[in-house]
Amino acid sequence: MTSGESNSTHLSVLETAEAHFPDQKRLVQQLAYENEEFHSMCEDLAAAAEALLNVERLPDSLREARRQEYAALVDALLKEMEEALAQSKIVVLRRPPATGPRSS
Repeated sequence: MTSGESNSTHLSVLETAEAHFPDQKRLVQQLAYENEEFHSMCEDLAAAAEALLNVERLPDSLREARRQEYAALVDALLKEMEEALAQSKIVVLRRPPATGPRSS
């Protein structure tokens, strides 16, 4: 695979995720670059969405079962990604350690 192919594949993976979360485009990009697990979810989403788009090419006997399977997979990935996006926005606040009695 050439670097151009890798780059275009990477872009299409991001574009697929961004299309589902347009209001969080920057966060999707950030997590995809910084978090391997989130990037993997983006890749899985792109593959499942592509499979769903191509389900019409399947024989009639398989088409509806595969459509349901791929649609369920897309939905599950979107929920998982939505949770990851929400978790990334959480800031944990900690109290500074106690340093002893305060003097006035």
